[in-house]
Amino acid sequence: MLDKIKALHEEIQALSAANGEEVEALRIKYLSKKGSISQLMADFRNVPAEQKREIGQAINELKNFATERINSLRQEAATEDAMAMAAALDLTRTPSPIPMGTRHPLSLVREEITSIFRRLGFSIADGPEIEDDWHLFSALNFAEDHPARDMQDTFFINSRPDVLLRTHTSSVQIRAMEHSEPPIRIICPGRVYRNEAISARAHCFFHQVEALYVDKNVTFADLRQTLLYFAQEMFGSETQIRLRPSYFPFTEPSAEMDISCNLCGGKGCSFCKHTGWVEILGCGMVDPNVLKACGIDPEVYSGFALGMGVERIANLKYRVNDLRLFSENDVRFLDEFAAAR
Repeated sequence: MLDKIKALHEEIQALSAANGEEVEALRIKYLSKKGSISQLMADFRNVPAEQKREIGQAINELKNFATERINSLRQEAATEDAMAMAAALDLTRTPSPIPMGTRHPLSLVREEITSIFRRLGFSIADGPEIEDDWHLFSALNFAEDHPARDMQDTFFINSRPDVLLRTHTSSVQIRAMEHSEPPIRIICPGRVYRNEAISARAHCFFHQVEALYVDKNVTFADLRQTLLYFAQEMFGSETQIRLRPSYFPFTEPSAEMDISCNLCGGKGCSFCKHTGWVEILGCGMVDPNVLKACGIDPEVYSGFALGMGVERIANLKYRVNDLRLFSENDVRFLDEFAAAR
């Protein structure tokens, strides 16, 4: 028995392995339940009583030696594998075959809009998406019985009438006027929420960019020139605009702006419903009641405001007919904008 233990000791000492798989095979051969050392322990029951102490100690020493030897081989194999992987790594290889992500079309359009207004001296303002009634409705001159306050149009938080998801980014304008002294010249991009059925033409959330300019002697002519500059920068130098009278609680006078259809050049097509014009935004002069609510004297200051849907502009720019595509994150759809990133 001692001779067999000695032979196994010499055999284990001479072991070698080229990789982790070979090390694992050696472990199974010598240390598993059916391995050589386990077989010695099974034969131990036949050893005479006077030799059990000596042989038992020899088997334990052999097992410890085998464990240390195989662990040492495993570390050596791991080091060699790591060195082989490092040697095979080509640090000069170009990363170009790795597929790159793309900018979202709404991000592209939003940044283009804000870039145009920043060239006019507007700065970016931000505000919370969970708002209170004052900043969202009351300060903006909404009547107490205005339909926008109804559950059909607005998402209220825990059925509380004074805490709700913002339905427009005009609330950011109110916060800016409350905490800033004129002149104020800001744009307010952000996500808004409305309780609407989701379809190809409407969604329960979408994105807006609004602009506000408050200073002394601001006139409707300033608004019109700003709108013309934006339209021609966004859609091309040949773009024409027209303003149609409208109504918004927070502006007076109010208007909606159309641009000449950039598909047919204003001649009329199915996209513009053969009118030659496409509506893109609402605008107007800030109502004096709004200025008063924010602590600004309407006898001294005046201002204009405008707002547009980013999805609407993206539809015009990229011919996307289904609003749901903007929020479904279909990689096939997003890949179409790879050249624009």
